[in-house]
Amino acid sequence: MSRIVFFNIPAYGHTNPTIEVVKELVRRGNVVRYYSFNSFREKIESAGAEFVSCDTYLPPLPADFEQRCGYDFAGLIEMIADVTINMGQTVLDEMRIFNPDCIVFDSLCIWGKLFAQKLHIRAVCSTTTFAFNKQTSQMMKPSGKEAFYLISGIPKISKKIRQLEQEGYCVTSITKFLENDDKTSTIVYTSRSFQPQNEQFGENYSFVGPLIDKSKICSKQVSLRPLIYISLGTVMKRPTFYSECLEALRYCKCDVIMSVGSQKTMDTLKNIPSHIQVEISVPQLTVLQNADIFITHCGMNSVHESIYLGVPMILFPQQSEQQIVANRLSEMGMGILLKELSQKAIQESIKYVWDNKKSMQEKLKKLATTFKIAGGAKRAADVFENSVLR
Repeated sequence: MSRIVFFNIPAYGHTNPTIEVVKELVRRGNVVRYYSFNSFREKIESAGAEFVSCDTYLPPLPADFEQRCGYDFAGLIEMIADVTINMGQTVLDEMRIFNPDCIVFDSLCIWGKLFAQKLHIRAVCSTTTFAFNKQTSQMMKPSGKEAFYLISGIPKISKKIRQLEQEGYCVTSITKFLENDDKTSTIVYTSRSFQPQNEQFGENYSFVGPLIDKSKICSKQVSLRPLIYISLGTVMKRPTFYSECLEALRYCKCDVIMSVGSQKTMDTLKNIPSHIQVEISVPQLTVLQNADIFITHCGMNSVHESIYLGVPMILFPQQSEQQIVANRLSEMGMGILLKELSQKAIQESIKYVWDNKKSMQEKLKKLATTFKIAGGAKRAADVFENSVLR
């Protein structure tokens, strides 16, 4: 029996893939403690872990958080540094008492990595995106908006690095710290086949595949009309995107489900025709099970689910990390990039996918097979347990 501690950031896309792993570790008799945030308490406790709330360590959100969210790398670094400093001695003392055999930290959860280093505890990185090392991180090309926030935020980043150093943490470069390194055991929740430049990643990287909750997949419903599903996830708020989709599909001979993320966005959509269903959120796996086309922002979880269920995609990435996912899907022939946000471009993209649906589905099925044989939660649990024995 081992004692294992998880640290994660307050994000569904980073937390959800770890839940099945926690269940497997607990099933094997390990004691798991999970430092996370109150939104995830129920999920974590139902998996059998001890939940420790970190909400009080979060700094106040800036007034323009919604505008910056997903684009402001400097703001993300500032938040991560503040949480690390706020947790500080309290959590370090708790770790000394709990005496874990292994710390599992999300790839963006710098505090978990820093605590492991400071306490000289074995650590494993949990990566829910593609893996990024020194070579592959060069694929990350920031958009104009991301570049603006990054350049204007450089003084803040430098200040936070100094504060972390003053607290006794060894941090020379935040960007280098966020890259996966070749010395740390790393779990990657995708398959090696989907990972770009996969030859760059050696034995320390375990590609275990996405952990799809199969219990939420129902039998496909029989319908005489095609179904198009549209979503930019829970973070991005783009009312103009949904209004363009609404107009592009107003007279189409198909059914449409749009998951728009907020009541505010929903209120901007007027004169919605009967064949278009607009919701704040939907049970995505259930919807995808019956979808013929998915218009997506290319978040990793959404893409994994679409691949697993064989649904061709129209790709509309909103940030640099999502652009890499979109490019990979496009080059593998499983989706088409939306060239511009216009009714004509949306309609042309739908026609292209519909005309090439069969060949796309064959490629999706082949890649989905690599997900299913990658090892999943059991292989991830093996990596965590083996790290204790090293």
